[in-house]
Amino acid sequence: MAKSRDEIFAQVQSTLVDALGVDEDEVTEQATLTEDLGAESIDFLDIVFRLEKTFSIKIPRGELFPDDVVNNPDYVENGRFTSSGLAQLKKNMPHADFSLFEKNPTVDTMPTLFTVKTIVNYIERKLGG
Repeated sequence: MAKSRDEIFAQVQSTLVDALGVDEDEVTEQATLTEDLGAESIDFLDIVFRLEKTFSIKIPRGELFPDDVVNNPDYVENGRFTSSGLAQLKKNMPHADFSLFEKNPTVDTMPTLFTVKTIVNYIERKLGG
């Protein structure tokens, strides 16, 4: 039987509580992994590992958290995403909400794309597809 969005959220929430040592009430859909939950780059690997184990899925490198776009000079110029860079990011992250990011698409604001909701959307797509 397919998991409901609420079930997926509860499991993602539990995973992030364990991985980041945060309180359950801090893990809301709007919480960003780095700013709100204090995740560091090394934590992203741990989160991916834990999600794979929790949901019995494989998450290819860069699929949930793209890392190859930022260092590509065709996609980033002077710390800002070019139109082709933004298009590539959207293609790589159909599970993310770009509404705020599009207003200021910089490398520095990219972490705002990595929210709990982004993870839940990703897992929901992965389990549904």
